[in-house]
Amino acid sequence: MAQLTRRSANLLKPFSASVSATRHLTTSDTTPITVETSLPFTGHKIEPPSRSVETTPKELLSFFRDMALMRRMEIAADSLYKAKLIRGFCHLYDGQEAVSVGMEAAITKKDCIITAYRDHCIFLGRGGTLLETFAELMGRKDGCSKGKGGSMHFYKKDSGFYGGHGIVGAQVPLGCGLAFAQKYSKDENVTFAMYGDGAANQGQLFEALNMSALWDLPAILVCENNHYGMGTAEWRAAKSPAYYKRGDYAPGLKVDGMDALAVKQACKFAKEHALKNGPIILEMDTYRYHGHSMSDPGSTYRTRDEISGIRQERDPIERIKKLILSHDLATEKELKDYEKEVRKEVDEAIAKAKECALPDSSELFTNVYKKGFGVESFGADRKELRAVLP
Repeated sequence: MAQLTRRSANLLKPFSASVSATRHLTTSDTTPITVETSLPFTGHKIEPPSRSVETTPKELLSFFRDMALMRRMEIAADSLYKAKLIRGFCHLYDGQEAVSVGMEAAITKKDCIITAYRDHCIFLGRGGTLLETFAELMGRKDGCSKGKGGSMHFYKKDSGFYGGHGIVGAQVPLGCGLAFAQKYSKDENVTFAMYGDGAANQGQLFEALNMSALWDLPAILVCENNHYGMGTAEWRAAKSPAYYKRGDYAPGLKVDGMDALAVKQACKFAKEHALKNGPIILEMDTYRYHGHSMSDPGSTYRTRDEISGIRQERDPIERIKKLILSHDLATEKELKDYEKEVRKEVDEAIAKAKECALPDSSELFTNVYKKGFGVESFGADRKELRAVLP
């Protein structure tokens, strides 16, 4: 039976270990539960997997914990941006949490993930901490990229997370390169290269897919179709919005990206396929609640009724919550109490991140050129030597 337990605060504990939380909704019950996905999978040049997904009480509760924390983290980031504590670009993931947690449930940290700029929750799912997240968002040196990357450039190489990329679609060829390295090393792992529907028309995506198919690379291209590329609806930007079919010669699968168990089933299926047969495309039918970025109110190109309708009918957290309650794994009060504790934990992490120091000014010159390369920095007149870069 699920229960709320209290533990001492530890903001540095990895998310994957126990959601970086000080208090948990936990159970050790691994009794199998079979659940049918909300919608059937649709395949392109491949027989889709079964709708029946095996899960456990432990996994369902972990899904709820993980997504509740992700949701609260992104809502807090919204407030920090409006308070001007986060600067530059900032793209929030609330609404799409099921893609991250479902994918992580199907793979290991030896598998690689690379994504675009909507990357905070992917980082958290890979084992990042709240402190690293908020410190990076606020440009502090304790951030995951030492405060120099900001919202769009999260990174955690030791857990197979390679970013965080600001150039639309550019992460896909890099992801296929990671898959090439995996095949070359014969390590039986795969790479998930994630991109949005807005990036699905990029030429480099098709070039990378062609090479991956020629060489049978273990590359899984994941299109997170939230139906709007910035403020442009998919039907206005793509003649063929069936993105899972875009691979032509490469098989594809359309997945309900608001259903964490469906995502888990699809990613498990895709990993097995990619290791044996090469690349596959997964189209995750999902939705973002916020605008494209913080400069976008998200309400000029879609109605408020549309957004509220998705929240009521397809919200990924509410779906898991209903499963938990229907299987008597926790009470409504326990779930609400946990959400309150998540709010406290996020607030504690923010307070801690605010205390972190900014990077030293000398950091402007690091991580640009090879160390000890002897690169010199001159003034505008090319006569005054300003610095020798480290």
